Amino acid sequence: MMKMYIRTVESIKNRVFDEERSLYNLSDAIVEGCTFAGLADGESVLKECRNITVEDCSFSLRYPMWHDRGFRLERSGMDGLTRAALWYCEDGSITDCRMNGIKALRECRNISLKGCGIGSDEFGWKCHGIAMEDCDIVSEYLFLDSSDVVLKNVRMSGKYSFQYMDGLTIEDSVLDTKDAFWHSRDVTVRNSKVKGEYLAWFSENLTLEKCEISGTQPLCYCKGLTLIDCTMSGCDLSFEYSDVEADVKGHIDSVKNPRSGTITADSVGEVIFGDAVYPCEGKVRTRDGRFV
Repeated sequence: MMKMYIRTVESIKNRVFDEERSLYNLSDAIVEGCTFAGLADGESVLKECRNITVEDCSFSLRYPMWHDRGFRLERSGMDGLTRAALWYCEDGSITDCRMNGIKALRECRNISLKGCGIGSDEFGWKCHGIAMEDCDIVSEYLFLDSSDVVLKNVRMSGKYSFQYMDGLTIEDSVLDTKDAFWHSRDVTVRNSKVKGEYLAWFSENLTLEKCEISGTQPLCYCKGLTLIDCTMSGCDLSFEYSDVEADVKGHIDSVKNPRSGTITADSVGEVIFGDAVYPCEGKVRTRDGRFV
């Protein structure tokens, strides 16, 4: 007769932990209503854990969740002392949490975040397979050198975001940033507001669809740049040395030395051709078909 094995789940409730590696290598457990803080100031309290659920907990210690696999983190708070909260983690979800320590997510794979409020510089570096939905985030150098990231209904503020990325989709979001998408490849942004200086320089295969774009000197030195049904506000010296196909509703302040392709807009304040370092054969025309 075949034996049946029932996996038991350990329950840890309403306790305080401050020692180093307090729950190291914990597996098949629910951690609920616990506080990770105290005089011992221990690091790595939930390191190398497997198949755990962490609910309604409070964190104020460094490096709490490293090398974890198969986890759920829900309705929990990490204060500014919770530095580098999740590193080298895989296959997890973070829901309705507050994450306020620097470098909160790094070199993680297959992580979803939903309904979170995040204040964390250098968030999401060198990650793969991240999905973020209904989140607010303030961060400098957001998602540096990451791949296969999807953002939906995200409101972000910060500088130098989405640089050196490979595979990024953003929908229904508001981005208040600077130098976004530099050197990134295969990026699509839809139905979003994108505000920032020097947007997307040196990017490759960037598509902006039904977006509101604002800020000085955007979209220069781009390869494979596409704008579909976008607006551009306060955008001067746009598209310099870019290979671009753009359909812009409304007005563009100025266009300078597009390398190739065609830029179509209702009106253009100024088109500058001259003093170019590279051959520039891009065309600029108004909606009525008149080349400027």
